Amino acid sequence: MYRRIISLCVLFSLLTLVCFRAPSLAAAITEEEQAILEKSLSIIEIDREIARIERRQQETETSVAMLNQQLAEKDEQIITSREQAGIRIKAYYMGERESLLGALLSVDSLRDFFSVLDYYQIIAERDQDILGTYKTEYSSLKKTKDTLDKLSNELSDMKENLLKQRERVATLQQSVDSSLSASADPDKLQAMIQELTNYWESVGLKEVRKYFHALSLAMSEFPDFLSNHKDSLISVKGGYTLVIREEELNNFLHDKQDLLRNMSFKFEESKIIAQGSRDGFDLKIEGHYSVENAPDNSIMFHVDRLIFNGFELPDTTSRELEKDFDLGFYPKQIVPFIEATEATITKGILTVKLKLSI
Repeated sequence: MYRRIISLCVLFSLLTLVCFRAPSLAAAITEEEQAILEKSLSIIEIDREIARIERRQQETETSVAMLNQQLAEKDEQIITSREQAGIRIKAYYMGERESLLGALLSVDSLRDFFSVLDYYQIIAERDQDILGTYKTEYSSLKKTKDTLDKLSNELSDMKENLLKQRERVATLQQSVDSSLSASADPDKLQAMIQELTNYWESVGLKEVRKYFHALSLAMSEFPDFLSNHKDSLISVKGGYTLVIREEELNNFLHDKQDLLRNMSFKFEESKIIAQGSRDGFDLKIEGHYSVENAPDNSIMFHVDRLIFNGFELPDTTSRELEKDFDLGFYPKQIVPFIEATEATITKGILTVKLKLSI
């Protein structure tokens, strides 16, 4: 009985390895098969983006409905406040407050003077409360309307993006179906697509996100870079120049995250390339840096190309990873009174120009 249990465990382990192994496709496939597989992978990823947009669209539609209801309630509240405020303002112009002030000045005794003064102050405070309530409710109404307008615009953009992505998927699917129909061995090609799909959905996407998570964690500690490379920050007229060398960046990232030790980071003309392999998984990232000023001054990394096991992933995957993982760095975390104005990549060197922002 014990031996049977051991045998079953071994068999289960072997089946697991078979199901989740890296597909051995790259060396044996033709250029045409490469293109078809890449399109099939793009379909998977754009479909995932469509699902994400649809979820976000539903959430936004719910928020818009709630805001519309709040807007209707605030409209009712503000009618009463507006009427009360109008009465108070009219009273000032029609002389009721002047009469009260006249009564205050015509009293015969100090005691009566203070009694009328207390009454006048009570009325004045009440007027201020009413006017203040109207002002607060009007401000809240305007804020709700602004939020509603913003969400409505976002919803419109989402619907437009959704249509665009659906058209992309339809075009890609048509191309894949056409290639399968024309193939001399459609069953083999379909099996290759399924194998790649299984590996990407069970392992590939998770591994890509692991690497981006590790990069994000390392870059969050970028201020430590200057602790070991103080000569990288060079004082110039009106500010500083930060010079980051390829070898220094590699050492920094490798020290910060074990997962990144099998990756190399290279500065080429106008772009940075990160590439590494592990357990049959290969990842290549090409991108560039730009200076951003909203919401904060930063040097942000943008993914231009993302290649997994030789297959280029669509732009939707790159944008999602950029959104989910911050790979930039923030000059004010290095020196509080500086901000970046330019980031330039040349062979082996990243140069960031910084100006004083006192």
